[in-house]
Amino acid sequence: MIYELRTYTVKPGTIGDMVKAASTVSRDIRGDNFGKLEGYWSTEIGPLNQVLHMWSYSDYAERTRLRAELAKNPRWGGEYLPLIRPLLIRQDVRLLNAVRPPVAPASTGNIYEMRNYRARPAGAAKQWLDAFTAVLPAREKHSKIVGLWQTEAGQPNEVLHIWAYPDLNARAEARGNAMKDPPWQEFLKVGPPLLEEMHSTIMLPAPHSPLK
Repeated sequence: MIYELRTYTVKPGTIGDMVKAASTVSRDIRGDNFGKLEGYWSTEIGPLNQVLHMWSYSDYAERTRLRAELAKNPRWGGEYLPLIRPLLIRQDVRLLNAVRPPVAPASTGNIYEMRNYRARPAGAAKQWLDAFTAVLPAREKHSKIVGLWQTEAGQPNEVLHIWAYPDLNARAEARGNAMKDPPWQEFLKVGPPLLEEMHSTIMLPAPHSPLK
């Protein structure tokens, strides 16, 4: 299984138009027939004026085939693309391998946090993942992870994980409690030194997002 995370930066004030086009016209045309939609979000804190959408494919060959079929779809080119072209400033794509495939939270109405970390070159990403997955059962005592990935293309040496919380207060409480947990304290001695960059983005799910 391959996951594709597409990040679109749009003109200020047009997030609502972008989400509306995606949740109505695009969703009606695509469904899950051209890749399965895993999640669709707009940014709230962190990089602003962005939407992020994640798709899954069985492999690279299926992604190539389905995207070619979508490009030939007359409704895609005639109805959806004209709506979003005037809104777009930048498009970024990451291809991801799942370490922990996405699992929907037990309840809906969440905020989501995406954390993407750039590891030092030459194997540090794997070292970080080994240490993180070992301590993850202790970390999940405080909040459940939605998914964990390593980038294959687009941004090398990067790991990406997504969390869901009922609200920002619940996020602060979970992260504060984790910081007091001895296993997590031990992880913090070995994990961060393997990294060069750490980024956090708070996201809100779109109406049509399977992850809510």
